[in-house]
Formats: sequence, C-alpha cells, structure tokens
Amino acid sequence: MLRSRLKAYLPAVVAVATALGLWQLLSASGLVPGYMLPSPAEVLAVFPTDGPLLLEHGLITLQEAALGLAAGVAFGFAVAVLMDAFDALRRAIYPLLVLSQTIPVVAIAPLLVLWLGYDIMPKVVLVALMTFFPVAVGLLQGFQSVDPDEVALLRTMGANRWQVFRYGKIPAALPEFFSGLRIAVTYAMVGAVISEWLGGFGGLGVYMTRVQKAFAFDKMFAVIFLISALSLLLMALVSLIERRAMPYRFPKQSRTDSPEGDRSK
Repeated sequence: MLRSRLKAYLPAVVAVATALGLWQLLSASGLVPGYMLPSPAEVLAVFPTDGPLLLEHGLITLQEAALGLAAGVAFGFAVAVLMDAFDALRRAIYPLLVLSQTIPVVAIAPLLVLWLGYDIMPKVVLVALMTFFPVAVGLLQGFQSVDPDEVALLRTMGANRWQVFRYGKIPAALPEFFSGLRIAVTYAMVGAVISEWLGGFGGLGVYMTRVQKAFAFDKMFAVIFLISALSLLLMALVSLIERRAMPYRFPKQSRTDSPEGDRSK
C-alpha cells in the first residue's frame, strides 16, 4: 500500500521539485532583481525568523475560513434541498445563484466591512458567500442524478419522502458534494485573505499588507507558501472525510500490493 501511494504522488513531487529548482536557478542567474523575485531558499528562511508571527496570523485566517466554510456548506445544503424539493423554486433561484457569482469579491468585501465592522463577522460572511455556490450546485446535481427506479423501489416499499431523501438521494449526491467541497475549501482560504486585505486586525491578509508596504517580497512569498499549505491541509481533510463517508468508493489495496503478496509470488 505504501509503495502504491508513493508511486501515485511521485509525479506531483517531481513537478513541484522541478518548478522550485527552475525558480532557484532564475533567481541565482540575476535576470530578475533579488528584491523582486526572492529565491525559494530566501523564502524558506523567513519561517524560522517570522514563524511565530506567521503561525499567529495563520490561525486567525484558518479560523475565519473554517467558520465561513461551515456556514457556506450549511447554506448551500439548505438551498440545494429546497431547489430539489420545489421545481418552481429551482427555476426561480438558480439564475440568481449564477448571477451572484459574477459579482467581484473585491466589490462585496468593502460593503461587508462597512456594514459589519472590522472584526471576524464580515470575513466569515464573505467566505460563506464564496463557498456556498459549488456546494449547492454539486448537491443539486447529485440529488437529481438519483436513479428513478431506485426512488420507485423505495416508494413501493412504503418509504416516505424523508426516507427517499435519506436512503436514495443523499448517497447519490455524496460524490458531487465532495467535489464541490474541494472547490469550496480553496475558495475559503482565498476569501478569508481577501477580506483581511480590506480591513482587519489580524490574519495572513493583514500580515501580507504590512510586508508589502515594506517591500519585503520574501515575506510575501512566505505567506503564499503558507496559504497553499493550509489549503492542501484542508483538502486532505476533505479527502479523509470522503473516504470515511464513502468507503465503498475506495476499496482496500489487494494483497498483491502488500509485502505479503510480493513474497507469495
């Protein structure tokens, strides 16, 4: 199993290492001034010196992203259920949902700051607005993709509307739900940082604004590295939850992939 996982992640590791190597060579060549494009080594050197400060701001951003994501998932689930239950409501709401995604986030964030202040509330609301759409659309497609024969079978067995939803539609919508949740996770971190740019007292966005004014580009890239790492961590958590929720989609490795299987050959 370990060998197969290493083999699966090897291309991605090689690609990242190659990109970092080319970046290091470009910075060392002097084609781009060092103060404009610091090398990966200079960026990594920021973490030992500014590590505690980055961790403090990172936890604030992660809290905002987590709370906003939870609110967005709850709101997206409620909207998807209502649109699936009432066809007229779906035809009325769905165009508005699509239209809402055409509004730039940077245009909404200042309004939220004016309405809700500079504390955590406008950040959570902005993240929720950014994350509910992929969840709602994914769930709606999943609800409507359920096999009609399965629904008919449940009804002939005496299942009521809730039981059809519980045992038929929710299992059918889980793959689409987790696909939308992966997109929402990346939106959550980006939305939290953007909201911090426009007003706040802490977070990676506030830290990035401060170091930008000081032209400390190595620290700006360090923030980008940290945001990417936190996003990957959240996506890994989503994958873990998905495996727990749908173990039938991730069968265990066969014995031929295990050391015992290799010795039996």
